[in-house]
Amino acid sequence: MKSLIRLFVLSFLAVSLASCSGDKKGRGIDFSELKKELKLDATKEKQFDEITAKYKKLQEQNFEAAKAQGGKMDRVALGIKGEELREKQAVEMAKVLSAEELEKFNKFVDENSRKRPRYDNKLLEKIKSEAQLSNEEFAVVNAANDAFEKAFNDAHDIYHGNNDVAKEYWNKYDAQRKAAIKNALAPEHFTKFEEIVKGEQFKARK
Repeated sequence: MKSLIRLFVLSFLAVSLASCSGDKKGRGIDFSELKKELKLDATKEKQFDEITAKYKKLQEQNFEAAKAQGGKMDRVALGIKGEELREKQAVEMAKVLSAEELEKFNKFVDENSRKRPRYDNKLLEKIKSEAQLSNEEFAVVNAANDAFEKAFNDAHDIYHGNNDVAKEYWNKYDAQRKAAIKNALAPEHFTKFEEIVKGEQFKARK
C-alpha cells in the first residue's frame, strides 16, 4: 500500500537535477548576540561555549560526511541529523541554563537554524487530528510531504543563494504536494487540511 502511495505522489514531484559538489560548509549559529542577552556568569559561559562548540563540530562532521558519500548529497538525511543534534544540544544545555534562559536559548536556535522544508511532526499530528483523516489519507499526506521535501532539496543546486528562485521552486512543489493530497482526501477533509496549512509559506534564508 505504502509503495503504491509513494509512486502516486512521486508522479507529481519527480525531478532529476545535477549534484551541487561546490556547496560551502555552513558557519553555524552565531551565539554572541544571545550571550549578551543572557548575561551568563563565567562558569555558565564556559559550559555554554563548550556545548555549542561541540555541536557545531558534530554538525560540520555530518556535512563533510554527506559530501564524501559521492554522487548527490542526501539533504533530507542531513536535515534529520541536524534536528537530532539540536535536540541533544537542548538536553545538555538544560543542565546548564535556568528554565528562563533555556527558553530563550531554544527560541534563538529555532529562529536561526536551517529548517527542513516540510510540514513538521507537530503540524502533521494537527492535520491528522483536526481534519479527521483516515490512516490511508494520512499516509498520502505523509508521502506527499516527504516527496515535497525531497524535490525541493534536489532543486538546491538551482536556487542556492537566490531566495527569489527558491521561493518559485517552493511554491511549485507545494502546489504539487497539495494536488496529490487533494486527490486522496475526502472533500471536507481537504477543506480542513487547507485551513490548517494556510500559514505555511516559503521562509527566506538570511
